[in-house]
Amino acid sequence: MKHFFSRRIPLTGPILLVESGSRFLLEDLIPGVRSTWGDQTQVDLVTCYPGMPQGFSADTTRVYRVTDYRGRRGELIRDLAKNKYALVGIICSAERIMTKWKWLIALRLPAKVFALNENGDYFYFDWSHWATMRQFMLFRAGLAGAGAVRTLARLFLFPFSLIYLILYAAAVHLRRAMRKTQR
Repeated sequence: MKHFFSRRIPLTGPILLVESGSRFLLEDLIPGVRSTWGDQTQVDLVTCYPGMPQGFSADTTRVYRVTDYRGRRGELIRDLAKNKYALVGIICSAERIMTKWKWLIALRLPAKVFALNENGDYFYFDWSHWATMRQFMLFRAGLAGAGAVRTLARLFLFPFSLIYLILYAAAVHLRRAMRKTQR
């Protein structure tokens, strides 16, 4: 996340998209990327899915499959760093797909990072968007909107529930031990 403290967005350079969500999210993003950055911009892909998404050409797109790099994350980062990407786009949907891979790529590549959610909205990871990032994280954690009260209540009640279950299990085992000794 090279440009975290800068609002500047690189004007030219290749773009890397990390398909860490449903394929349709990426397929909906491609026309917008092409219209914003031009058809000549190199757009590469990191994915765990087989095949190519719509909007990508096998002739012009470099595809990196994480299944080819099992246990060798550093090698993937080195291969990606050679391409000197200006932007890295990661899908941050409510799905747990390639979570470790996408955050490793976002942290290790020297490029401006933007996040895409399941609504097709995106924002850049930089200091000027801290309020958007905070709201995004609160929403993902269940601490925004109507779910906030329920989540906070669960957090508050968890220690009491755990103590109750431990005491109940201890009482059951103690009763069982007492019955064995009475026989």
